[in-house]
Amino acid sequence: MDNQVEYFNQAGNIISCFIISRESGFISNTLINFIGMKRKHLVTIKDIAADLKISVSTVSRAFRNTFDVSKETRDAVLAKGEELNYKPNLNARGLVNYKSRNIAVILPTITNFYFSTAISGIQDVAYENGFNIIFYVTGESTERELHIAQSLSLSSIDGLLVSITSESEKIDHFSKIIDYGLPIVFFDRVSDTLITSKVTQNDYEGAFIAVEHLVKQGYRRIAYIGGPLSLVFSRERLRGYLAALKRYGLPVEQSLIIHSDFNQASGGADAEKLLGYGENKPDAIFAVNDRKAIGAMLKMKERGIKIGKEIGVIGFTNDPMAGIISPGLTTMEEPALEVGKQSCELLLKHISKKNFQPKSIILSGKLIVRESTVR
Repeated sequence: MDNQVEYFNQAGNIISCFIISRESGFISNTLINFIGMKRKHLVTIKDIAADLKISVSTVSRAFRNTFDVSKETRDAVLAKGEELNYKPNLNARGLVNYKSRNIAVILPTITNFYFSTAISGIQDVAYENGFNIIFYVTGESTERELHIAQSLSLSSIDGLLVSITSESEKIDHFSKIIDYGLPIVFFDRVSDTLITSKVTQNDYEGAFIAVEHLVKQGYRRIAYIGGPLSLVFSRERLRGYLAALKRYGLPVEQSLIIHSDFNQASGGADAEKLLGYGENKPDAIFAVNDRKAIGAMLKMKERGIKIGKEIGVIGFTNDPMAGIISPGLTTMEEPALEVGKQSCELLLKHISKKNFQPKSIILSGKLIVRESTVR
């Protein structure tokens, strides 16, 4: 069997397509014939909808045989599709049940530990159930996220897993996909405005446990270096931080709360600002993730500050670097693998059961104590 390979430019458009033979390993002359060839117009569900004077989403649901489309409408759609020689972009197995056996995943990055681990969980479940995965990486760009969502070939996928960018405020592009009838499950970075299934870690609880640990270690002026407040989990970790301070009777000082990006450089810059308070500097820092915590630690080491003894630091993730850096970083371990698995399992339920109700799954993390919070 041959593999079709497509090359894309930076805008996400196909710039070349060729066939590689699995048996011979040679590239066929398909690419040569492909170049310069004028593509024949392929009938889409929009054409069927226009002819029947019904909505595109109704046509889509008719092909998917959902419960909310009448037999009369479905028969008319199937007949019109046959008349126009409509060819869904589905593989042979999927044609029987109107399934492509493909799942698309939109996520900010694949290079950090959390998302690479979540991807492993998604892959495990998808492949066990005979589904292929198509990955789209936004690179934290809202424009790219919008372009990807608008360019998706919805007839070629059965469902969508999404973790939004850090600056995603308007998510109408995902609302339109849901209206089209395609199942969506959000994971980790979720939307709190869409009624759809979601899988997250318990960010409020994790932040509370992290700050409570610092308090029990004897720290009292605890700073929080967070991420953009446009994200639900950033707001939840802030809420957990504030709740812990309140529980233990510690004052909230706005000067000790900083919101910036999620990267290591931002962690260093945030620490620089906090250290500039002189005698009013914090005696502990809770970071929204390990990358920021490590950035803060490196900045303190530059200043000759003894981490743990003078200023405690705790992160959130349990990135492998947390155990490598010296001193070791205390952190809240996120269940990234399980988040990936359960989000994919939830999506498959939506795909197999058209009337499956949206569900929210929240998983707990685990405190990992290392030297950065030992006085």
